[in-house]
Amino acid sequence: MHKFKFYFNTFILILILFCFSGCTTEPVETDLLLPVDFSNVPENMVLTYFHTDKIEIRIQADPKLMELINKENICYPVDLYTDLEFDPAGDSDSIEPGAYLIPVEEKRIPMNPAIKILSINPSYLSVHLEKKIKKTFKISVPYTGKPAKGYIVLEAATEPASVELTGAVPLICSIKELKTKPIDLTNANENFKKKVPLDLDNPSIISSSDHIIIVTVQVQQKLVSKTIENIPIQAWNRTSMAKIEPSRITIRIKGPFETLNNKEITNQIYSFIDLKGLTPGVYARHAYINIPVGLMMTDASPQVFTIKIE
Repeated sequence: MHKFKFYFNTFILILILFCFSGCTTEPVETDLLLPVDFSNVPENMVLTYFHTDKIEIRIQADPKLMELINKENICYPVDLYTDLEFDPAGDSDSIEPGAYLIPVEEKRIPMNPAIKILSINPSYLSVHLEKKIKKTFKISVPYTGKPAKGYIVLEAATEPASVELTGAVPLICSIKELKTKPIDLTNANENFKKKVPLDLDNPSIISSSDHIIIVTVQVQQKLVSKTIENIPIQAWNRTSMAKIEPSRITIRIKGPFETLNNKEITNQIYSFIDLKGLTPGVYARHAYINIPVGLMMTDASPQVFTIKIE
């Protein structure tokens, strides 16, 4: 009986040890990339893009705890005004523009105490501050592509016409012209409106209004000139034999590209001299030219014709 109890107790002990060892897991290690959350930037300053925006830490924890960590959004907080006010490179009353190094402190990392932080990289955050200024710029719109044949595009109108930008002094002063993203004019043959973003790739430059600009593009037919030769001179209201010398006229007309290339319209051009009331004799007269609406005659040759009536 005692022997049975001995074996039973031994079995139970082995079972407990087995369960305990089976439920115990070794801690694991992994690397995390934490974004740096900069807050409390001095009011007259801008944090430029020359700054450390992430830190890398290596941690050790229980696998189950590690799973929870991977689901959390953890940031490394930096209070710029407080940190730089006491920085040796700073000033007790104000913070000057320049580059600063802020030490990374393990105690700031919002981490569960059960998680062990093995390493932090980098050990210092690089920060670059510049003076902040505001400046108003007129907006221009660049074009790409070419409109349809015979059309031209006028300078675009924008709404708003100008925008106030806020940013670091060097960045704002480097902007010679504020543009939108380019607008494609390929085969355009009519006016159109389009919403286009400003061409501001630097996130540290802030616009006083929405970055989206309403652009109105005016597309017009190109005015071209064309010479029409050998137009016959008609004799109107003739009652007897009459001869017109020379018998033809050459003219130069100006108008929209499509109109001048429309034969139905240009075929409406004709020339005549009204002989009503003229008796036999020799006369010098100007010819009348019928020009369709929308076209303009800029030259004619010859301008005076000799009329002989028998």
